[in-house]
Amino acid sequence: MHKLLCGLLLLLLTFGCAPSQQFFATPEQSLYAVTPPETTLAPTLTPSVSPTETRTPQASATAKPTLAITPAPTLEPSVHLMATGDLMLARTVAERIRTQGAKTVFERVAPVLAQADLVVANLECTISDRGAPQPKSYTFRAPLAAVEALTAARMSVVSQANNHALDFGADAFLQTLQLLKEHHIEVAGAGTNAIAAHTPAIVERNGLQIAFLAYVDVPVETYSGFDTRRWIATTSSPGVAWAQPEQIARDVSAARKNADVVIVILHSGYEYRTEPNALQRVAAHAAIDAGAALVIGAHPHILQGTEKYKSGLIAYSLGNFVADGFTGASNDSVIFSATLTRTGVTNFDFIPVVIEEGLPRPATEKEAPAILERVKPIQ
Repeated sequence: MHKLLCGLLLLLLTFGCAPSQQFFATPEQSLYAVTPPETTLAPTLTPSVSPTETRTPQASATAKPTLAITPAPTLEPSVHLMATGDLMLARTVAERIRTQGAKTVFERVAPVLAQADLVVANLECTISDRGAPQPKSYTFRAPLAAVEALTAARMSVVSQANNHALDFGADAFLQTLQLLKEHHIEVAGAGTNAIAAHTPAIVERNGLQIAFLAYVDVPVETYSGFDTRRWIATTSSPGVAWAQPEQIARDVSAARKNADVVIVILHSGYEYRTEPNALQRVAAHAAIDAGAALVIGAHPHILQGTEKYKSGLIAYSLGNFVADGFTGASNDSVIFSATLTRTGVTNFDFIPVVIEEGLPRPATEKEAPAILERVKPIQ
């Protein structure tokens, strides 16, 4: 018994007072040491890489193929344009407007015109209740309600650069400009002074900026001796823009800086001639040479052919569209239809029309071929 007690005492002395029990932390003991709490960070999507860590990219055997997203192609802005010839809303047409309403003028062709983004024409009269007829052979004044006929046909731009714009004097002319402005119809080729007459009417459609310029150059009237040059706008008087080729070129070049497409409306030529004269050709070519995409002609009261000139297109005369008192070929008409892009006219066509008692209607299948023959390309 004595020996057993001595043995237990020896074991207690050996392990109970060993140096390892002093306050020296071993690596294992540090796991249990009390340390300040760590700051908790929000997880990031990019794994953290220590400055000393070097990673070598390796292809994963299970990597998924990268999905390539091809952006949808951007569509080229385009505009569907329709254009007509002379609109003379006076005389018996004016009486129709008074008795049957303004919508009757374009009633039979309105569904066709409604398909266009933009409709343009030459307004061959003044719309006013003012003024007195000027000393010339023919003077045309339409009633104030005639402007509603234009809106019913969705006209966006009209040229007033013609030999009837000031038929009833400056006051009537200025009233016409104001009426058109109030009905959101742009005017080209005429204005309160020379600057306004040569400033393009710019219309935006479908993201495309289209500038319209208009000019007149017609012979002196045979019977009255009236010279339309008397109406040329000056720095201090209202009037029209004259078709001088050099000026046309300057105006077109300037307009190209602010528009994607430039269109020139030209009122020129000899009446009842089926071929364009030299003045028409020179003026139209000057416009195309300067950057115009399209020239639309009127005044001869009869259809004339088309010409593809360099990068542009010329429709020399669209003839009459609303006009009474004519017979034969002068009652054959068309609606010019074209697609415009920043590159110009990409395609075009003609829709045949017949003028019946002064007002337009679609041509029949029997009438159409002879009408389309009149607007075929010329040499």
